[in-house]
Amino acid sequence: MLKSLFQKVLVAYNGSKSSLNAVLYGIMMAKVYKCSLKIVYVVDTASIKQLTISKFMVADEAEKISINLEEDGKKNLEYCSGLAKQKGIKVETEVLHGVVWSEIIRAADSWKSDLILLGGLSDNNDLYSSHANVSKQESEIIGSAHCSVMVVRDQYMEHKFRMS
Repeated sequence: MLKSLFQKVLVAYNGSKSSLNAVLYGIMMAKVYKCSLKIVYVVDTASIKQLTISKFMVADEAEKISINLEEDGKKNLEYCSGLAKQKGIKVETEVLHGVVWSEIIRAADSWKSDLILLGGLSDNNDLYSSHANVSKQESEIIGSAHCSVMVVRDQYMEHKFRMS
């Protein structure tokens, strides 16, 4: 018997509308293909550290920002878990810390993901400037991942999710 191409799907979520579309797509995939789903949120501590080193912010301020971002990440992941629960899907979530692209790849490797889902539309929904819709982080993930990467560009994903 042929097993599904996707046993484990990892979704990178950052709180944006485009990454939410990737989460919704992942939930729908898990429902249809009966695959495991993990959603990760990365606190970009590398950028915070760089801002501290360059004296753009003081260490106390950087620590507060990092704590606030982690709390935001936990809240965002709780929201995603609730969406998955609405569709009867169990989802694993994790807040990570570090360089965004490398943490996503590390998480995918350690979880043995078959697929990484990324959001692909900018929040202004400019469909005609596709290069602007792939950030440096996403480009690094696409170029460096050890598994397949899918960029979800469907601007009507929320509607499809509600209808499913």
